[in-house]
Amino acid sequence: MINVIGKKYIYLTVSALLVAASIFSIASLGVKSGIDFAGGVAWQLRFSQNIPDKEQLAEIVPQAVITPQSGGQFLLRFPDLAESAKEELLSRFEKNYGSVEEMQFQDIGPSVGADLRQKAIWAFALVLAAISLYVAFAFRKVSRPVSSWKYGAITLITLFHDALIPAGLYAVLGRLVNAEVDTNFIVAILVVMGFSVHDTIVVSDRVRENLRLHGSSADFKKLVNDSVNQTLARSINTSLTLVLTLFALLLFGPAALQYFILTILVGVIVGTYSSIFVASPLLVIFQRK
Repeated sequence: MINVIGKKYIYLTVSALLVAASIFSIASLGVKSGIDFAGGVAWQLRFSQNIPDKEQLAEIVPQAVITPQSGGQFLLRFPDLAESAKEELLSRFEKNYGSVEEMQFQDIGPSVGADLRQKAIWAFALVLAAISLYVAFAFRKVSRPVSSWKYGAITLITLFHDALIPAGLYAVLGRLVNAEVDTNFIVAILVVMGFSVHDTIVVSDRVRENLRLHGSSADFKKLVNDSVNQTLARSINTSLTLVLTLFALLLFGPAALQYFILTILVGVIVGTYSSIFVASPLLVIFQRK
């Protein structure tokens, strides 16, 4: 049996360090907005004959931000690109490197990008509020020794924890490999939050069942620790199945979804950790307060 509650400050310190590192990364490096939010043009090409390198393409399109991808693919980002200029560039590529396949072309205006960014922020805020209120409502019949609203508050804290760490990783990736925050990133964070809250509720629900079985006069620290251990195998097995699937997709999946899959993968690992080693210790701390 793992003594999660007895070593709660060690686990909470690890989480605090990860959160602090994520905040520092976001504050110092910033996050790069993709064309979904900033506006612009994204043009994905695949070279099947003579595959150029990034420097060779930069000589033809110096105004573009070029991101090499697997399978001879490149993602070119422009502030703006007229149709005539696009056709001219495509002809030059074919002349220099042979057959070129256009995989994707997106042109989003700045006003549309600002609207999408605002909607993404509202979606994130509403999901946080709705989940926290639902958890507080679901645990309303277990008000001792922990009030039901505290279950909701702990869920809110763990969701921030699980969303912030992948965001910090994205800030680092933005500096290293030009990873950009787009609608795929928002979807990935919402998926992570959904998985995380599911795992957290499983542990909290076992605490609720044990409280009903043993009564609120039982040793709460021991009861929570027992509840964590009773659900530990289930949580790890469920998460491991998803992690293996995501890892396979990361290795063999499409390059365009690489960062989307990586965000979910990191979020699932962090969410599993937080449901066991963050939410449960916080429940004991909140009970004592």
